[in-house]
Amino acid sequence: MGKASRTKVEVNRREKIAAQRAAQQRAERRRRILIASGSVVAVVAVVLAFVIFKLNSNSSSSAAGSGSNGPTGSALTAVVDKVTSVPTSVSDAVGNGGSALLSSGKPTTISGAALTANGKPEMLYIGAEYCPYCAAERWAMIVALSRFGTFSGLSTVHSSSTDTYPNTPTWTFYKSSYTSPYLTFTPVETTTNVPNGSGGGGYVTLQTPTAAQSAVWSKYDAGGSIPFIDFGNKYMIAGATYYPTGFAALGWSQIAADLSNPNSAVAKSVLGTANYITAAICKMTGNQPASACTSTVQSLESQI
Repeated sequence: MGKASRTKVEVNRREKIAAQRAAQQRAERRRRILIASGSVVAVVAVVLAFVIFKLNSNSSSSAAGSGSNGPTGSALTAVVDKVTSVPTSVSDAVGNGGSALLSSGKPTTISGAALTANGKPEMLYIGAEYCPYCAAERWAMIVALSRFGTFSGLSTVHSSSTDTYPNTPTWTFYKSSYTSPYLTFTPVETTTNVPNGSGGGGYVTLQTPTAAQSAVWSKYDAGGSIPFIDFGNKYMIAGATYYPTGFAALGWSQIAADLSNPNSAVAKSVLGTANYITAAICKMTGNQPASACTSTVQSLESQI
């Protein structure tokens, strides 16, 4: 091979090596771009998944009971403690609540086969989270029932923002529990306070009464009023017992604090109602325990 030929072969060899190196470099750049793009896609996917999860969580929370902007953490614990441990002396001082209660709000006598559950008299409550009168009643129910047993899992909600007494601060019995050696408490919160979007003014369904519960409800209150409370098929409350005037402006903490002042409008409404509820329960339990069925409460038993 001549010198010129060898030179040409060498040039071609070098060109091939350079081309191979260039191709390798291009492949490496493509690989790096793909890795970077994959990382970006992965990050976007993670962020998107998190956003979807939060939206679903918020949707589920709304369907199960609306956000309340109520107290949380230690503040919530403090409010629950005040509501569930109102001093007997304060409740006795309030008595029947005077003019704070509606004349039609006291428990009334009914008759039927004894309503029981777990071998104990049953107190059945049917209401809804949107309902302002249920919102008012729950304060009194928690005070009264805490004299006979213990709640856990209580959480705050407010009544509908578009109904009468809008945004009344209250509680929900949904997902709460109650234990007592004297009675069984069965709460049914039929809807949330979240509109169902149908345009008919309804709210998102939360809990559905059983056939037996619906039969009791329709038997004693054909109009389907809420709140509806059946005390062992001996007494009942159907509808408002008092109006929660001004409750929305006070908020949970102030309402709870006012329960310690027998002269406050809150105490007269809530504790007056709680005393009548307590009287109805005491008539179911044979005035047990004595700590709940005080002489003041027993004096109200003759009025229902």
